[in-house]
Amino acid sequence: MKLSIIILNHSTAKLVKNLITSIIAMEFPWPYELIVIDNGEQGVLAKEIKAYISHIKFHEIDNNGYAHGNNYGIRKAKGEYIMILNPDIYIKQDAIVKLVEYIESNDKIGMVGPKLLNADGSYQNSCTRYPDWHLPFFRRTPLGKTKAGKKWLSKYLYLDYDHNSPKQVDALFGAAWVIRRKAIDEVGLLDERYFLYFEDLDWCRQFNEKNWQVWYLPSSEVIHFHHRDSADKKGIAGAFTRLGRVHLVSWFRYLLKWK
Repeated sequence: MKLSIIILNHSTAKLVKNLITSIIAMEFPWPYELIVIDNGEQGVLAKEIKAYISHIKFHEIDNNGYAHGNNYGIRKAKGEYIMILNPDIYIKQDAIVKLVEYIESNDKIGMVGPKLLNADGSYQNSCTRYPDWHLPFFRRTPLGKTKAGKKWLSKYLYLDYDHNSPKQVDALFGAAWVIRRKAIDEVGLLDERYFLYFEDLDWCRQFNEKNWQVWYLPSSEVIHFHHRDSADKKGIAGAFTRLGRVHLVSWFRYLLKWK
């Protein structure tokens, strides 16, 4: 099996249905499997995608977070490469094939991700350098508009680079990844101490620590209908939302883990 595609659903049944429909319609030059993990309200997604059940491996599990759900899928996967896809993704033609071909071209690459685009076709932040303690202040408050904030964000988001050529990076946003199974066996699974947020940054850092390269591949493009739920309210007010608190807890866990 060349590729295992994992989709984790939590209350996004229609998005998952659309994504499954588009993947099944694609033609790949090698065998693949499609694994759908549902940690939302049981029965809802199963009803929505019942016409596709014979084409996928479907599992309903308890909701113990993003890392736990995707790790469950990875354990079930048989592919030489693992693709993790968020439900809010629209895959452009050949995007998946390009990612697999690129990771196969260099056996030092552990993970590769595509260029993320907004619905209007504009560039969406797809890769970052490692952040420091400034992150929540410059990303979530007006401090990001100061001279110091703009300088910090420019470095953090690789704005000193045109994002139009392949680049080895510190980290990829976890909306769409292709990962080498051999690298996962060495690095380990996603850290389940993160319920939501920062598990993507943490995992990329673990890959780099084990000398597995992380690459951004702009010739592979996907549309990401991204909504930052944790940032619905700006600044300090955002910390008082449920997802805002989850985001901050994950941030502190990341800081403590990586010093």
